[in-house]
Amino acid sequence: MAPVLEKQLPGAAGLGDNNKEDEEGQTLWSSILSEVSTRSSSKLPSGKNILVFGEDGSGKTSLMAKLQGAEHNKKGRGLEYLYLSVHDEDRDDLTRCNVWILDGDLYHKGLLKFAVTPQSLPDCLAVLVVDMSRPWTIMESMQKWASVLRDHVDKLKVPPEDMRELEQRMVKAFQEYAEPEDATPSSPRRAPTSGDDEAVVLPLGDNTLTHNLGIPVLIVCTKCDAISVLEKEHDFRDEHFDFIQSCIRRFSLQYGAGLIYTSVKEEKNLDLLYKYIVHKLYDFQFATPALVVEKDAVFIPSGWDNEKKIGILHENLTTVRPDDPFEDFITNPPVRKLVHDKEINAEDEQVFLMKQQSLLAKQPATPTRGATESPGRTMSSSPRPAGRAGQPSATSSPMASVKKPDPNMKGAANEGVLANFFNSLLSKKTGSPGSPGSGAVGAGVQGSAKKTEAGFD
Repeated sequence: MAPVLEKQLPGAAGLGDNNKEDEEGQTLWSSILSEVSTRSSSKLPSGKNILVFGEDGSGKTSLMAKLQGAEHNKKGRGLEYLYLSVHDEDRDDLTRCNVWILDGDLYHKGLLKFAVTPQSLPDCLAVLVVDMSRPWTIMESMQKWASVLRDHVDKLKVPPEDMRELEQRMVKAFQEYAEPEDATPSSPRRAPTSGDDEAVVLPLGDNTLTHNLGIPVLIVCTKCDAISVLEKEHDFRDEHFDFIQSCIRRFSLQYGAGLIYTSVKEEKNLDLLYKYIVHKLYDFQFATPALVVEKDAVFIPSGWDNEKKIGILHENLTTVRPDDPFEDFITNPPVRKLVHDKEINAEDEQVFLMKQQSLLAKQPATPTRGATESPGRTMSSSPRPAGRAGQPSATSSPMASVKKPDPNMKGAANEGVLANFFNSLLSKKTGSPGSPGSGAVGAGVQGSAKKTEAGFD
């Protein structure tokens, strides 16, 4: 039996080696399948939505086009659509984030039903855009668009248990906010998952998340480069901007919203805005702390702010109280262009001509040359032939031969000059009126004066 055992031992060893190789192969395939399964489950989700609200001219379309990387400023009507490309460098994954931009006219608010449904609500983020170049419209704009969003969410009729779960998720995200680490990643990366549920949770303030919409909210102040213009042209001071920031931050607390100041013109905080959006929607790592030093580059992440931190701004308020109405201190300055417009507005041509016609009709008629000559000819002492014969009438005289000008008649000044000129000529003549030759001279001068009167009237 010994030889049989010797023959079986080598065979048994060979079977053992084959089994070992099979086990290693199965382990390798299992690890590959596990890795593929993990990657498929950790892929970037699709169907995320950004809802953008704001007034016409606030720059919301330009802002989102800049985040998209497009240079065009095409503006649509109703409900605009574009998308942002989101790249996960850790897993080399790429997805698209939908962006819905609602028109500034409230007439189009019904179009929200195509962007937000009860199924897509958990995957939405709301962005309220306000215009810093027109700060007097900020509070009214935020209240209006937040009300539009709340009304639409209420109309969705989400089941109460689902809505309660979304609200609790918002409260948890706000309470569990922690200051980010100093190391800032160069590109968005997925945040590591941690199973530690024993984090310290602080209670919410009295005015925090009183209007819980169940989705993240972000307030974006555009055109912050206009702060310098407000200081020069409208005499805005640091107190005005501190008051504006205080009002916005207190409003943000009610919705648990973040706040960021941006400028497309100067490309300020645009990259920070993109990183914060993908952090809230895709849970990417975010390592930028709150920024409150520069008045035109403020950044307040959701969960960082509270009433005590806002109170620091109130220390700089001297001419206004924190609870004063916003529109009483941040007033809309008078439009100077109206005066300029009145100066350059031209009257209608036909109206102008009709006015001139009525004015001319009211003026006294100007006497014609025939009307001026007729009285003189009627009252003349003798006809022209009698003057030539040297037989002046008894009532005529050299002074009477020159007609006095009518001061109300046009050209009276010129006639008076002519009359004085001829009288001076007559006064230089010697001899009495009755001497020989004097009558001829007088008659000749009289005839000349009448000729002149008739020719120069």
